[in-house]
Amino acid sequence: MKLEAGWVHLLSERLGPNHQVINASISGDTTAGGVNRLPAALKKHRPDIVILELGANDGLRGLSLTQMKQNLSKMIELSQTSGAKVILAAMHLPPNYGDLYNSKFHRVYTELKREHDIVLIPFLLDQVGGVDDMIQADGLHPNEKAQPVILVTVWAYLGELLGG
Repeated sequence: MKLEAGWVHLLSERLGPNHQVINASISGDTTAGGVNRLPAALKKHRPDIVILELGANDGLRGLSLTQMKQNLSKMIELSQTSGAKVILAAMHLPPNYGDLYNSKFHRVYTELKREHDIVLIPFLLDQVGGVDDMIQADGLHPNEKAQPVILVTVWAYLGELLGG
């Protein structure tokens, strides 16, 4: 999929030339990678808003949910200390990970929302996840058709921080 088709690029187009959108994501990254890269990105770009969408790869790899939460918490704190408002985009795991693990995984996001008073997108892939014609052949990643739908989901929560 071309970067120009992704929801981040679509967001940049929707916001227009008075706003700069930086995509600092790395496909396949975990929260450990994110927490290591974030300080330099904050220093370089000095964002007003940070959208964190990490954790799915931690969960898919069965990494420690405690460590995932600590890493996300650190990224939230770093972002807030730099003056940025934070949106945390939660993910869900496939059902084969089991109800207990899935419940604990999703609880990380809701606890972080409460603990840090941030905006939480309950599921970034709402209306996309599990929809065959919006998911790539791997069964996990959204395809090009899904990107405008993801943008609508993000926009609904971003509007809270942009004042409507």
